[in-house]
Amino acid sequence: MEVTRKNFYECLDLIQKSIEESDFVAIDGEFTGLDHPDHGQPQPFDTPAERYQKLSKGSVEFLLLQFGLCTFKLNPETQQYETNPFNFYIFPKPFKKESPDQRFLCQSSSIDFLASQGFDFNKVFREGIPYLTPDNEQTLRECLEQKRQLISQHGSSSYFSPLEQKDLEIPADQKVFVDTVCESVQTFVDNSKETVLDLPPCNGFQRKLLYQTLRNKFSNSIHLETKTGERKERFIVVTKISSDEELKKKENEKYSTELTKLDQAVGFSKIIRLISSSGTVVVGHNMLLDIIHILHQFHSPLPQEYEEFKGFLHSQFPNLIDTKLMASTSPFRELVSSSSLGDLLNILQTKPFKTVDYSIPEDFPKYDLENQQLHEAGYDAFITGLCFIGMANYLDKLSSTKYPLFSPLSPLLEPFKNKLFMSRVQDIPYVNVTGNDIQPTRDHIFHVTFPKEWKAADLYQLFMPFGNVQLSWINDTSAYVALHNKDNAGMVLKTLTQAETYRVISYKESKRKKIAISEPQPRKKRPIILDDETNGGNNFTKKFKTLNVDAAPFISRRFSPTIKITDPHSTIHIPLSKLVNQGN
Repeated sequence: MEVTRKNFYECLDLIQKSIEESDFVAIDGEFTGLDHPDHGQPQPFDTPAERYQKLSKGSVEFLLLQFGLCTFKLNPETQQYETNPFNFYIFPKPFKKESPDQRFLCQSSSIDFLASQGFDFNKVFREGIPYLTPDNEQTLRECLEQKRQLISQHGSSSYFSPLEQKDLEIPADQKVFVDTVCESVQTFVDNSKETVLDLPPCNGFQRKLLYQTLRNKFSNSIHLETKTGERKERFIVVTKISSDEELKKKENEKYSTELTKLDQAVGFSKIIRLISSSGTVVVGHNMLLDIIHILHQFHSPLPQEYEEFKGFLHSQFPNLIDTKLMASTSPFRELVSSSSLGDLLNILQTKPFKTVDYSIPEDFPKYDLENQQLHEAGYDAFITGLCFIGMANYLDKLSSTKYPLFSPLSPLLEPFKNKLFMSRVQDIPYVNVTGNDIQPTRDHIFHVTFPKEWKAADLYQLFMPFGNVQLSWINDTSAYVALHNKDNAGMVLKTLTQAETYRVISYKESKRKKIAISEPQPRKKRPIILDDETNGGNNFTKKFKTLNVDAAPFISRRFSPTIKITDPHSTIHIPLSKLVNQGN
C-alpha cells in the first residue's frame, strides 16, 4: 500500500493494527546517498567501532526518502502468511516557521540509481510524509504552551506582537501601507456584513506593524491570525469579535488547531514509535545502515561512543534479525551462491528450500515475484520477510526438534538475534548488539607507508617472499597488507620493518597510533592477488589476478571460531569463516 502525506492518517489505524498483530515485521529504506569520503570508506579491516564511526558520521547527512514496512502473521489454520506491505514516501516538510528546516546531502550515483529504478522524486517532495524527532516535538509543544499562557495573561493574541511585545516605530516608508490597511479594517468593522476579512499578503515586518497597530486601535473588537496561502504567501485574517467569551473561544480553537497541526507534523515518526513500542521482531537485509538512519532521522542524534550506540539501539529495537547474515552463514552459505536480496529470493524458491505460502489483501499492491520490483522499499521489505521465513523453515527442517508453528523467537534463530551483518569484513562478520564483538587475531596484517608514486605492483613485489596477500588501500601513501599464510607474519617484521622508501608496522601498532582512523580520503584501487606459481616463488613475471574491490580479507578456516545454533535437543555448528561478503 502506497502511503503519502495525503492518506497517512487514513491508513494509520490499519498500520498500527498490522504491527501489533504481527509475528514479525520486515523493513527496508532508500536513501539520497550512502557514504561521505571525508569520513572514511568502509574497509576490510574495520572493527565494529570504526565502522560505526564511519557510518554515523558519513551517512547521516543523507536522507531516508522511502521506507518499506511489511507485517507478517501466520494463519495457524491455513499455514499461510498474511502479509501487509506498506511503501512510505517521506520528506521533512516544515509545518511552521519554528519547525526544523532540514538540510541534507545527495550523492549523484545514488540519485542516478534511484532514477534508473523509476523512483518518483516528485511524489517524495510534493507528498512526502513529514516527521519530527521527540526532542523537536517537545520544543514545539513548549513554544505553543508558552504562547497559550501569554494569551491567557493578556486575553488575546491580538494584545501582543507575535515576535515581541514592545511596539515598534512605524518607518516613514511603511506609513501609507499601515494606514491603508487600518482604513480597510475600520470599514470592515463599521459597515461590512462579513465577519472575516483577509488582508493582503505582506512580509514578516509588515505583519508585525499591523499586529501592534490594529491591536491598539481596535482592542477586543477583532481577532487576528496569520495564515499561509497555497503559494506559501502569508497574510493576516481579521475576524469580528462581539464579546470576551467569543474571543476566548476563538483563541482556544486556534490553540487546538495548532496542536493538531503539530501532531500531524510528527507524521512518520509515529510509525517508528509503533514498531519500537511493540517490541516485535524486526527483520532487515544488510540492515546496519537502515538502523543508523532510522535512529538518527526519527529519534535523536546518534551517540558518539559505539557501546552507547549499541545500548541505545537495543532499547529501541530489542529483537533484530539480519537476513544477510543468515544467508552468509552455514548451513545457507553452501547453498546460496549470492546473498544479494533478489538473488537470495530466487534461490529460496528452489530445492532444498520450501516455497513460502502467503496472501496479500485486496487493497494492497499485488507484488509478483516473477516480475521483481527491487529497490521499491515496500517490495524489498516484503521479499526480505519471505527470505527470512524460507531460511527459518529450513533450519527447522534440519533440527531434531520440530516446532509445530513458525516463531521468529524460535531457539533456532537465537544465534542470529541482534547481530547485524558487517559488509566487507570476514573475520568480524557482524555487529553484536547485545554482547561483545568478535576480536580476531590480526597479527598477519600490516600497515605500510610508501611514496605516492608506488603502485600495487610495488607492494606485491615487496611482500612477494611471503606468499599471496590481500591489499587494501587507505590513501595514496598507505595501505593494509594481509598475508594469506599467517605463519609468515613473524618474518615480515624481521625482514621488512623500515627502509628509506617505506615503513611496515603491525596492525596492532597502527591501531595504537590511530593511523587508520586519521587517514584522509581512501585511494580507489582494485585489490590484486599475486599467484605464487612458478620458479619456486622467485620469478617476478608472475600472474596477476584482478579481484572485486569489495573482496573480504583472507582468514584461515582452520582457526575460525563457531557459532552454535542450539535448541533443547540439537546443535548446528556454524564456522565464522562461512560468514563472507557477497554483495548487497
